[in-house]
Amino acid sequence: MSGKNAVLLLAHGSPDSVDEIPEFLNQITRGRPVPPEVIEEVKHRYGLIGQSPLTRLTLQQGNLLAQELKLPVYVGMRNWKPYIAEAVRTMKLDGIDRAVVICLAPQNSRTSVGLYRAALNLEGETLLEVDFVESWHDDPLLIKAFAEKFVTGWKRACAEMGAQVPVIFTAHSVPQRTITEGDPYEIQTKETASLVASAVGLASDDWKFAFQSQGMSGGAWLGPKVEDTILELKEKGHRGVFVQPIGFLCDHVEVLYDIDIGFRQFAEEQNMRLWRAESLNDSPLLTAALAELARSRIGSPVEMSSEDGWGE
Repeated sequence: MSGKNAVLLLAHGSPDSVDEIPEFLNQITRGRPVPPEVIEEVKHRYGLIGQSPLTRLTLQQGNLLAQELKLPVYVGMRNWKPYIAEAVRTMKLDGIDRAVVICLAPQNSRTSVGLYRAALNLEGETLLEVDFVESWHDDPLLIKAFAEKFVTGWKRACAEMGAQVPVIFTAHSVPQRTITEGDPYEIQTKETASLVASAVGLASDDWKFAFQSQGMSGGAWLGPKVEDTILELKEKGHRGVFVQPIGFLCDHVEVLYDIDIGFRQFAEEQNMRLWRAESLNDSPLLTAALAELARSRIGSPVEMSSEDGWGE
């Protein structure tokens, strides 16, 4: 890339307090009414974890990447502050001409990456020349980063259980219709899991894959569910399970509530124990993965046009 270059990291966003949840949900639905019971349930979940650290950790990931690259790194959120539009305006004020854009969702789905890209198109198509990374689910350093966290946590779980603990790899569910319509997300999430399993030497019988955090809206969501998979493992005689999320790069409500509280309580009700791999958060290997990804794109800009926007 010629001109003044930078990296732009895109993520979902998360409210800073429980009181901001109605506005946050309004951002997600783009103004469509949210049932009061859904608002109260989301408030309840955020209240139990205190505060989602997603924004803080994402900004930290950006700072670590900037230190590694010696280039400016910006962060834009689709559904909360700092919004993508704010990040793009700041980049232009700073004189940035071109940017490598990386979504902090390694697997490509139109419900995540697609919506981030559509938001970027809306705000930035005439302001920046960008090289948009469509997916990086099979990046070797990303796999190594997940594997590092897995080995530490799984070995501890096996030692505490006194036996080998079966593994459930998880990723956020999406509406089934998106897969039916050709979304690559399901294939890519399972490929990430398979690569991590291979990297740590798990046999095919040692692990399963499940989708978590199915939406509260109507319609079918991608499964199998984690709870059903836990029951399946119980029926096979297992008394513990180790969960490794491979679609999330930092702690947030889907990890700190859905896994650490929801799934753990469910497992305990089945007289089972549940452990989880630590999230990548400030992992040096994650920083290295992002840096290598950015470096591989610098020098080969792809100009974004209005036709590139996609999503719902």
